[in-house]
Amino acid sequence: MRIRPGSRPEVNSSVRRDAGGKSAVFLIGFMGAGKTSVGQALSRRLGWRFEDLDERITARAGRTIEQIFREVGEPGFRSIESAALQEVVSELGPSPRIVALGGGAYAQAENARLLERAGVPIVFLDAPVEELWRRCAQQDLERPLRRDEQQFRRLYQERRPHYRKAPWRIETSGKDIESIAVEVALKLGFIPRANHKE
Repeated sequence: MRIRPGSRPEVNSSVRRDAGGKSAVFLIGFMGAGKTSVGQALSRRLGWRFEDLDERITARAGRTIEQIFREVGEPGFRSIESAALQEVVSELGPSPRIVALGGGAYAQAENARLLERAGVPIVFLDAPVEELWRRCAQQDLERPLRRDEQQFRRLYQERRPHYRKAPWRIETSGKDIESIAVEVALKLGFIPRANHKE
């Protein structure tokens, strides 16, 4: 995909609105998939609000994700995560937003059902596990479920079938953040395809 240097795609005036006029895009995928970075880039291009679900969780709990995991374990964290996601969905309305979910959120059946009922686009950002591992290794972030490469690969294989149920999938391997954001916007019809050469 080629984007003209300095160009900013024109937002489609007929942005699709789902679930009774609600506009949102939910980005899912494994650790290192680029959900937050792509979400922020997409937010800038469309002029939509961006939200990272993990940031809402930490703000509500007054603790980091790592602290929550240490104090209540993964089951406790998943309960908090589901409540935060329900809150986000309940707030959806005519003001559009991009929401990035944590790596394990969509793998929880109740969360997947909640988003499906909301009728909003769900986009799976995909990449080979080797690239995801490299990306995570380069980031200065503490991830509670990233211990060693073998465990990382096992968790990836467990979660990937859940991610693949999403209506849209974008391959991110070897692509820069801005190109991925434009690809998401094009695929969902939020910017005119005629303005771009692929």
